[in-house]
Amino acid sequence: MKLFSAPPLSQFSDSPPRPKPEVTVPRSALPETPPAARIVPIPRLAQGGRWRVEAMRALSEPCLLWFARGQGRMTLGGVTRGYGAHNAVFIPAGVMHGFEVGPQTHGQAVFLGRGSDITLPHSAQHLRVREGAAQAELSGIIEAVARELDSTRPGSDRAARHHLGLLSVWLERQVEAHQSEVKRPTAAKRLVARYTALLERDFRSGHGVADYAAELGVTPTHLSRVCRESCGRPASELLQDRRLYEARRLLSETREPVKTIARTLGFTSPAYFTRAFHARIGKTPSQFRRTG
Repeated sequence: MKLFSAPPLSQFSDSPPRPKPEVTVPRSALPETPPAARIVPIPRLAQGGRWRVEAMRALSEPCLLWFARGQGRMTLGGVTRGYGAHNAVFIPAGVMHGFEVGPQTHGQAVFLGRGSDITLPHSAQHLRVREGAAQAELSGIIEAVARELDSTRPGSDRAARHHLGLLSVWLERQVEAHQSEVKRPTAAKRLVARYTALLERDFRSGHGVADYAAELGVTPTHLSRVCRESCGRPASELLQDRRLYEARRLLSETREPVKTIARTLGFTSPAYFTRAFHARIGKTPSQFRRTG
């Protein structure tokens, strides 16, 4: 079993953040994450469009992905690598990520809800679980959580929380057991991790790659080069992907006018937003809202 660990968000900034221009976000346009834990089959995450899993985005709750079968590529904290069967990926709240879901991909996504009080890793973890006993243990815990979440028996909510506590212990033990395999991230990967953290914080601000590069103390050219090396995409594509994921989410999940969504996401005008959306998605925002 091998472990990939991205630096925690608290380490992404070397200096206090500069003030950001105010962006008014309508309450109805804000992500509404269910507060309770839940388990969703991974193939179901892509229902309504593969963009829901493949485009860059972050969640407001921690999540564990358990890939029981299949393979593909995943970008986590600005680093792209392959995943396969029996891979467990822990994603803290606020960490940008996206992953492929092929027809042979099976597994579960354990969403831990907002404000979870169980002990969890502070940084992203990619665990390649090769031991059969560890695989069976995790699968059993997830099945137990799902059973209690679906149950109407007395105490099922407490039972689910206790099983989630066992899940956190499983994670803690796996991380601890393989600390010796963790390689220190290169300077390039640390820079991309810092960029994706800033991007997640400020993608609604209208900042461009040059603004992020200036805050990171590098040139836009260097930032784009290390992004290509780390995840195969330039810095501008990561930024646009994050903004347009949010645009698609708002178009499909809210009734906010297109001009309000454009302003919310920092586009200079609704017309520019429409052109950028059409160039990337192949539909205008209004067409996407009607057809999905």
